[in-house]
Amino acid sequence: MEALRASYGETSSDSETDSDPTHLSEPNQSSSTLPPPPLSLLHPPNSLGAFDYSSESNQPTRVRSFPHIEGNFSLHVYIPVSIPLVPRKELAQFLRRVPTLLPGLHVVDIDIPLNNLVDDVQKLEQVVLGREFHVSLGRTIPIRVHQRDSVVSMLRQRLHSQRRYWIDFNKWEVFVNDDRTRTFLSMEVTAGGLAEITKHIQAVNEVYRLHNLPEFYKDPRPHISIAWALGDISDSLKRVMEEETKRYITNGALSQKHTFMCKFSGILCKIGNKTFEICKIQEDKI
Repeated sequence: MEALRASYGETSSDSETDSDPTHLSEPNQSSSTLPPPPLSLLHPPNSLGAFDYSSESNQPTRVRSFPHIEGNFSLHVYIPVSIPLVPRKELAQFLRRVPTLLPGLHVVDIDIPLNNLVDDVQKLEQVVLGREFHVSLGRTIPIRVHQRDSVVSMLRQRLHSQRRYWIDFNKWEVFVNDDRTRTFLSMEVTAGGLAEITKHIQAVNEVYRLHNLPEFYKDPRPHISIAWALGDISDSLKRVMEEETKRYITNGALSQKHTFMCKFSGILCKIGNKTFEICKIQEDKI
């Protein structure tokens, strides 16, 4: 196995850096044209990765879900989501108590402790809820550089003609990644928009299948993730969320029908550091 890894040129450099998304670079066109390594060499492709602790800061740091192999780039297909301003204010008030009841939660993607923001509702609105979220339409997996153009082209062929619809994030839910190294506080789509998103996932699965890539979960549950915690704390987090939801519904401060709604605006595909527009809904096509 080590010899096979070596044959694919594994190095200490990274084809998918964490640079500012506004400064994206093209993948290296001169990379090896060897076929992708067997998936058995990788961790589960839907894994969101493990965490380790920095000896200096004692803060959790990212560990790659799959090893870097020269010429491989991470593929992610998703719907971008922005929380509208009015529900954002309501959600910020709701979230204020959660990290005090269950410490250890961090803001997804930027890894700031959620507990650091509870005293400032404006920061909760901007830092935690004012970012762009995503609903995944396929597994995040490695592909070879020579597959990029074909994947993007086929995704556009199958998904270019879409109409605007409403996505209803109507349920707080708790998810745990496959290797149970992280727990996620999420908002799930169980009603409005579910049928349309399911069709998107089926189209993405078809493209993955044609490229011999692993398809999405058999029974996908579309959602966006707001915060994460190290390890499997799903039972504790579910209890906290159930208690807080009941408290807010009783006080009339949280709508029982939905957490928030937004309009579907398009589909993006990120390969390495390059983001491709698969489809975009124009304002005049509501």
